[in-house]
Amino acid sequence: MLKGIAASPGIAIGKVLKYENKLSLFKEKIEPWEIDEELQNLHRAVQDHILRLTELRDKTGREIGEKEAEIFDAHILMLKDPMFIESIEEKIRVGKNSAAAAVKFAVEETAGILKDVDDEYIRERASDIEDVGNGLIKNILNIDDGLIEKLNDEVILVAQELNPSDTARMDKEKVLGFALDTGGRTSHIAIMANSLEIPAVLGVEGLSKNVKDNDLIIVDGNKGIIIVHPSDEQIGEYNRQLEAYKMKKSMAEKECNRPCTTRDGKEIQIGANIGTPGDAEYAKKYGARGVGLYRTEFLFMDRNDLPSEEEQFIAYREVAEKMAPGPVIIRTLDIGADKSLPYLELPREQNPFLGWRAIRICLDRRDIFITQIRAVLRASNFGNIKIMYPMVCGVGELIQANGILQQAKDDLKKEGIAYDEKIETGIMIETPAAAIICDILVKYVDFFSIGTNDLTQYTLAVDRMNNRVADLYNPMHPAVLRLVKHVIDVSHRAGKWTGMCGELAGETLAAPVLVGLGIDEMSMNPLSIPRIKETLRRISFDKAKEFSKEVLSMEHPQEAQDACRAFLDQTGN
Repeated sequence: MLKGIAASPGIAIGKVLKYENKLSLFKEKIEPWEIDEELQNLHRAVQDHILRLTELRDKTGREIGEKEAEIFDAHILMLKDPMFIESIEEKIRVGKNSAAAAVKFAVEETAGILKDVDDEYIRERASDIEDVGNGLIKNILNIDDGLIEKLNDEVILVAQELNPSDTARMDKEKVLGFALDTGGRTSHIAIMANSLEIPAVLGVEGLSKNVKDNDLIIVDGNKGIIIVHPSDEQIGEYNRQLEAYKMKKSMAEKECNRPCTTRDGKEIQIGANIGTPGDAEYAKKYGARGVGLYRTEFLFMDRNDLPSEEEQFIAYREVAEKMAPGPVIIRTLDIGADKSLPYLELPREQNPFLGWRAIRICLDRRDIFITQIRAVLRASNFGNIKIMYPMVCGVGELIQANGILQQAKDDLKKEGIAYDEKIETGIMIETPAAAIICDILVKYVDFFSIGTNDLTQYTLAVDRMNNRVADLYNPMHPAVLRLVKHVIDVSHRAGKWTGMCGELAGETLAAPVLVGLGIDEMSMNPLSIPRIKETLRRISFDKAKEFSKEVLSMEHPQEAQDACRAFLDQTGN
């Protein structure tokens, strides 16, 4: 029995598949006349790998969640960092190293500095740098590593380490669990394993050297235990535990299509966050009563030009028809910051998250905006569609956006094209400005949806992509929770409703607080829906209201999280 870190709960019993993601055999030194060719190889590989990571980012956003997808934003930024690329170029020009070797040495230098830092979170970020390096080297060498992409049998992956790109590519239906030599609770593999509901035990030193392919092992992600070559008695006991867990999960999934009502009769609308029309079926499978966030930017990505009105109309109509009569909240184009469209030639900005993005771009590029609005309006004739504007900070932006909406309505009416004349409009509350003046903004909208990802980032002045301060990012911070409470109260006083589409909505730990604060709708990654519904059905709304008052008075995010854990333990979750 080996002890590690319980990084993702659950139990897995299966055969080992050892995975090695590091590269060691390649030419290191080059001749002077090979320098130009190696520089060309480097630049080609960098551009190819950026495209590869962009695809992985979009895939992860659709299949796992936006929070997990942001991991790849950091990787892409690293490949666009002139200092990082220049350090590799110097090793080629001056050190006469091959492109692959130059990347290896540059990564070792940078990762080595982080590994010497006392802070666990910062040490874990060294694996991000190594992940970027390994991917870049594979691209330089034209290596197609498909070992974990199409698996024939169910396996438990055992490795020295797994990187985010490995996890995003793997055949998730066949991977029963993770058992790694390295990693901790703050590692990206822990975050992704939790989101995928895959049991994981990390930090089991020397494990990968002491097991071989097809060895039978048990991964106990609840206690942080690995059992190699378990006895019949141990297999029997863990099989009983596994069956009990599967039964509980199965019951939650069977019940997932029932309305979500607390023990004392308070109904909470549960929706899904999606990025493509195909995600709608996936959302319905897991019990979504609608779509709380349709990220339309995926329609604009991975192409060379803007999607036409007809293309957009077809996509929006498909989702509306699939989810009917449930609501579909379509967020208008949210690009800029961490999401760029090469064909729009967005300017390079020092602070892109504070720059030209989302509604700001749409109001400046009215041709893009009105095309999208027309497509949404046309699709509204085929289902229960609502429009949501992102990144609104003031009433002026909202009045302009509604003015363009009215123009599109007038044009369609003249053209004899049907649309829902009572279509609801709302805004994402994702800046402190919008939260503070929501009593003004509420006059111009039908609903609010709180985007806790950006609201937390802007409220706490914490760049989620900056490894040195990312541990300060916590949506359970009292400042964030008080803003959430303020927005909900203002909307209710105006006879309107507030939902939440940020990652916090899918966190079981936060469920009692959000319900107690009076949230009307919660939208999340479809995978989280059965678990959240089961949790909410065990909660008393009246008790949650009293509990939320206690949480709002707490001084520290950790205190709030501990209190939530205790509250859920009392309800049997």
